[in-house]
Amino acid sequence: MSADQQSNTLGGAKLWEKSVHVTAEIDRFTVGHDRELDLYLAKYDVMGSIAHVTMLHSIGLIADNELPVLLRELRAIYDVAASGKFVIEDGIEDVHSQVELMLTRRLGDMGKKIHSGRSRNDQVLVDLKLFTRDKLREVAEAVRTLFVELQQQSERYSGVLMPGYTHLQVAMPSSFGLWFGAYAESLTDDMLLLEAAYRMTNRNPLGSAAGYGSSFPLNRTMTTRLLGFDSMDYNVVYAQMGRGKNERNVAFALAGIAGTVAKLAFDACMFNSQNFGFVKLPDECTTGSSIMPHKKNPDVFELIRARCNKLQALPSQIVLIMNNLPCGYFRDLQEIKEVFLPAFDQLLDCLRMATYIVGRMKVNEHILDDPRYDLMFSVEEVNRLATSGMPFRDAYKKVGLDIEAGRFTPDKHIRHTHEGSIGNLCNAEIAALMDATFNRFGFDRVAAAEQKLLQQ
Repeated sequence: MSADQQSNTLGGAKLWEKSVHVTAEIDRFTVGHDRELDLYLAKYDVMGSIAHVTMLHSIGLIADNELPVLLRELRAIYDVAASGKFVIEDGIEDVHSQVELMLTRRLGDMGKKIHSGRSRNDQVLVDLKLFTRDKLREVAEAVRTLFVELQQQSERYSGVLMPGYTHLQVAMPSSFGLWFGAYAESLTDDMLLLEAAYRMTNRNPLGSAAGYGSSFPLNRTMTTRLLGFDSMDYNVVYAQMGRGKNERNVAFALAGIAGTVAKLAFDACMFNSQNFGFVKLPDECTTGSSIMPHKKNPDVFELIRARCNKLQALPSQIVLIMNNLPCGYFRDLQEIKEVFLPAFDQLLDCLRMATYIVGRMKVNEHILDDPRYDLMFSVEEVNRLATSGMPFRDAYKKVGLDIEAGRFTPDKHIRHTHEGSIGNLCNAEIAALMDATFNRFGFDRVAAAEQKLLQQ
């Protein structure tokens, strides 16, 4: 049979089909949106195949003269996928089938050898791990960029006071240094959870096959090294059980970041309103009304809030799909891809837009000119009296009675010095925490391994 005939045969049937073909309706239902979603995974699928065939050569399943030919063709396919031009053709079930079809068209029987020692189960597992690892890097970089912008604004407006609230009642003096800085520090904790998700992601499932290993003498340590993983998912059954679990763990990390950004967006919308007037968003970042010519709506922050709130539901969606499945692979797991794969770009879009607007946000430096905020300095007066020797409870009662009698006059020159307070933001210490966490990811080591694997 010629190479063209072989490719036509492969193109007209699924990798697993034999003499019986499924009906069109069954095919439509079971494939679902897999072909579109697999485009997210295309270049990672090829990267995994490059490592796999290199390993197969080391154990004698790929001949010396075949390896360079296979690597050349796989790298060419990788370039197509990386450029965004990879297409899964009509009638082809998934990305794995498309890559094998392309190889078989070009190389004949040689192209059919790449599936030895693996299943589509561990193939999609490694695709998802590589994809997720790469996207977690993008998210970590975007989080750090927003963090830097927040810290810069914290320093820029460190001396500008604003009301602090409890129960949405004016409570005590705060500052824009504290407000911007609080969200920066929140992201440092979010980054810790992201690091944990990255560590769990960066383990190699390749070689677990359908979840029970292979009789081929696979060298899983070799593929782990080639792909830049920290280690492997050692137990082959657990490697398969990790499908869904890893997505859930990553989703919790994404949801943590989304929670911080959603809260920031809520504050920005509220503080931008005329009733507060604490901040002003750039005119070019607001939208108008079709009938009210004065309107400047904070639509961007409203959409960031809504989209980040949707992302906070992602862990629950994944849990409800996979939490009651017994050990082994089930097609239910396919559904996770629909909510999981697009989530990264959704969060990245929110992070980048939040960074853009935060850096251009202006604050009102005269909020406290309004006498409605005078009473928030009452605690400062209580503490001043207590420092001068009056028992705290007596000082509290005196200031309370003065307020009731209309005799309270605020001293707006506050003196906070302890760590993390208005006068001592500890931004350098917070930045050190962020840098230490970010540097532990080891993105450079992974990038070096991938570059070596893909080099011509």
